[in-house]
Amino acid sequence: MSLVLLTGAAGRIGTVLRGGLPERGWAVRCLDVVPVPDERPGEAQVVADVTDLAAMEDATDGVDAVVHMAGISGESTWAAISHANIEGTYCVLEAARRSGVPRVVLASSNHATGYTPRPGASLLTEADAPPRPDTYYGVSKVTMEALGSLYVDRYGLDVVCLRIGSAFAEPTTTRHLSTWLSPADTVSLVDAALNAPDPGFSVVWGVSANTRTWWDLTAARALGYEPADDAEVYSEALVEVHGEPDLADPVHARVGGEYTTAEFDAENFEKP
Repeated sequence: MSLVLLTGAAGRIGTVLRGGLPERGWAVRCLDVVPVPDERPGEAQVVADVTDLAAMEDATDGVDAVVHMAGISGESTWAAISHANIEGTYCVLEAARRSGVPRVVLASSNHATGYTPRPGASLLTEADAPPRPDTYYGVSKVTMEALGSLYVDRYGLDVVCLRIGSAFAEPTTTRHLSTWLSPADTVSLVDAALNAPDPGFSVVWGVSANTRTWWDLTAARALGYEPADDAEVYSEALVEVHGEPDLADPVHARVGGEYTTAEFDAENFEKP
């Protein structure tokens, strides 16, 4: 059984992967800055900070791949984002290189290209959505992808960046009808990224097979991803509460949604 280091294992997506990856044949070494609750049989546990390069070298020793989910999962101050998300990604990739780990899967985000307009009749491919970050958080994901590209070209790692949409147990807004990534599909996507032969540097959208999707999943399917879920099963209830999406509203008109609005201006996240 191959061994994967899962960073951010105590987080929302990390918890989903802790349950799902062993069912796909992966042994999981869990890493977080806090102890992972409800330790499961066969799990290895590491309490460490991904920005501690020495600790990450120890954690990556002997693993076959790294799935990097740790970091701040929304907007914050530049100091916090740059430390946790940018420095953390560097340490993960550098530790993997030093330890001889051949593959790293990185949790990027749609917010790396958040100011991209919502598509019309055709779906957005990854090439249609170059970096247009909507926040410091989005900048950290652009940088994550750039670091991944560097480590592929310079050091020969395989790096797959997943531009994750809205990874929740179920959709809670009408925007999620387009952007939802279900728990089961989260596991399938990461498993595909871990198993795809020779992906080199790949950036793929991370969403379910949503009827209202904005994103073309051709590149993700090429890795072996076969999404099974569709947010449309929740549409009737969500539309009844919220109404049909107003496509002129930035929340629905841009890939980054509410992250592109004034609510997410940087000064709103500075400490008083």
